[in-house]
This record gives sequence, structure tokens and C-alpha cells, in this order.
Amino acid sequence: TPLFWARRMAVEATVHRYDATRALGIPYELDPRTALIGLDEWTEMSALPQAFPSGQARRALLGPDRTVHLHTTDPGTTGEWLIDLTGEDIAVRQAHAKATVAVRAPATDLLLLMYGRRDLTDAGFEVFGDRELFERWREKSGDWSRRE
Repeated sequence: TPLFWARRMAVEATVHRYDATRALGIPYELDPRTALIGLDEWTEMSALPQAFPSGQARRALLGPDRTVHLHTTDPGTTGEWLIDLTGEDIAVRQAHAKATVAVRAPATDLLLLMYGRRDLTDAGFEVFGDRELFERWREKSGDWSRRE
């Protein structure tokens, strides 16, 4: 739909604008509300079977006690997602809940983390729980964003 493509291109431009500012050595600023839109897109796309390199890669993420919680920390905004990997399919919902791993950071940092522009070891990230599960989920579920 036109709305899907408008959002997709806005998020894509946001990430590439970060790349350009970084190359020029100038500060990158993004309204947290725009980053929330990108995080919504990322979490929605990451639940689709087509997001993964193969059905086997998607199934390898599924199992008991496998949940991921993303939590934004920007004042005046609310952004929380629970990615549930415990069923036959991946389920994503906006919710505050205990998870196997939780990652907290400002919305822009979380968005850049999802796109591989930031790392969990960078300043500003808090990780609680199974860091390896988060990294595995992010890598496998982000395959769609690296395809040409």
C-alpha cells in the first residue's frame, strides 16, 4: 500500500542519513517519535517468515523461555515491544513484560542497533538477561534488511 511504502522509505532515509552524518563527522539527531515508527516497522517485519534467510533459521530461534523485550527510555515517549519466540510462530506485541532478555536505550539508539549501526557494548544500552539470545534474534530476524 502507499502508506507501507511511505513508512518504509522514511525509515530507510533515516538510517542512511545517520550513515551520511557519521561519514561527515557531524552529530546525528532524530526525533524519538520517528525512531518509534522505525522500531514498529522492524518488530513487525521481524515476525514475518520472509524476514529470515530460511525456514530453518526462523525455527532455530523458537523454543521455550525465549522472549525479547525492547524498551525505549526517552522522556515523554512510550515504546515497548515483546517478541515472543516460544510458540510455533513469532509473535510481537507492544507490551511491558518480563522477558528472557530486555534491552533498554533511547529510541534512536535502539533503531540504529537493529540496523547494525550501533552495538550493545556502546554507551546508553542496558541489557538484562540472555544477551546471546538477543544477538541471535537480531541477526537472524534482520536478514530482510540486508538483502539487495
